[in-house]
Amino acid sequence: MTRFFRALTGLVLAGAIALAATAAARADSGTPGELVSTSAYTAQRLLDSPDYTRLRAMTKNAKGVLIFPSLLKAGFIFGAEGGSGVLLTQDAEGVWSYPAFYTMATASFGLQIGFQDAEVIFVIVTTAGLNAVLNNNVKLGVDVSIAVGPVGQGLEGSTTTSFGGDIAAFSRTRGLFGGGAFEGAVVIERGDWNSAYYGDAGANTRAIVMDRAFTNPDADALRAALVVD
Repeated sequence: MTRFFRALTGLVLAGAIALAATAAARADSGTPGELVSTSAYTAQRLLDSPDYTRLRAMTKNAKGVLIFPSLLKAGFIFGAEGGSGVLLTQDAEGVWSYPAFYTMATASFGLQIGFQDAEVIFVIVTTAGLNAVLNNNVKLGVDVSIAVGPVGQGLEGSTTTSFGGDIAAFSRTRGLFGGGAFEGAVVIERGDWNSAYYGDAGANTRAIVMDRAFTNPDADALRAALVVD
């Protein structure tokens, strides 16, 4: 019996390593330009969908959004999740910034099994939530509070102004996964992609989304997709 459990433990650990590697590879795949294009598609799909009216209402007054067009999650007892995304902020006049680049990664342990690929939009509702993201290496559910909104009128029936979270997450999933959540996921700035996309080593997140010192017309479609009437 002891040999059996040792073998099972080894198998699970090997699987966890493979899952983490897969998630990390997904986070590093593609190019900044491709990520901007797929993020625009995700924003348009979800914001135009009648199943996401809460997302649309919250985006209109959001401080910012984090868009991850592909978050890969896989697990069997041990789990891993990863993907790359973009951060944009909205000013008082409703004008969206150009995007800065981020990676999300998390590992988990518990009752979970399956594979899932999800499009996710995190709506940043509060100034505290935005500042936490800008300070880099933010951990969801620890450094900022997060509410998860499923398809339709999610957020557990709460209103758009008093749901009690700094960030609200809306997702469209593909595949099956049981267990796990966004709690504990770490969101990290991708300085190398910021520099590459804007052609300037000084293109850090604050300069892009707060000072608005950098532009790239290739991201105008993404910015337009976030404009809510």
